[in-house]
Amino acid sequence: MPTDDTCTVAVRVKPGASRARVGGRFDGPHGPALVIAVHAPAVDGRATEAARRALAGALGVRPAAVSLRAGAASRDKLFLVERPTSGLADLLRRLRDGSAG
Repeated sequence: MPTDDTCTVAVRVKPGASRARVGGRFDGPHGPALVIAVHAPAVDGRATEAARRALAGALGVRPAAVSLRAGAASRDKLFLVERPTSGLADLLRRLRDGSAG
């Protein structure tokens, strides 16, 4: 169960992209999701792992602080971020909604 020490992030993964990119919005089954395009293929969890690392990089946290909560075999995933910083929600909103200035 998520607590104040964690933040759940809805993500839409686009595997096999020509270049990795974090940003954009997809209205999926978990609500508004952050789009993460990764070069890795959707084979043996490689796209999920690449997305986890890309999300950590975009949020400025250690990869170990980001874990998969749901959606191992789906493009629509929920990641859990441990010990989110106070500005994390705003950063996620800017990445997802394109208002990063």
